[in-house]
Amino acid sequence: MITIFNRKELFITYSLEKQAEIRNLLSAHKIEYTISTMGNTWKANSRGFGINTLAQIEYKIYVKKEDYEKAVFFLNADT
Repeated sequence: MITIFNRKELFITYSLEKQAEIRNLLSAHKIEYTISTMGNTWKANSRGFGINTLAQIEYKIYVKKEDYEKAVFFLNADT
């Protein structure tokens, strides 16, 4: 189980496709991961205030600290 005490940030992306690619790679190598998302922020845009429809979702991918080096190796080998 991954908690805030035993995790390390592996990757940040705004691409749904890249996030899915990394998830598939980690799953294929049996590396446990968790994803945190942020997006749809309220801010001013050219039409006034409200939800900025151009804002993207940020995906942060975390792995266990003990699996970090292995995950980085597979990410670099895949590119």
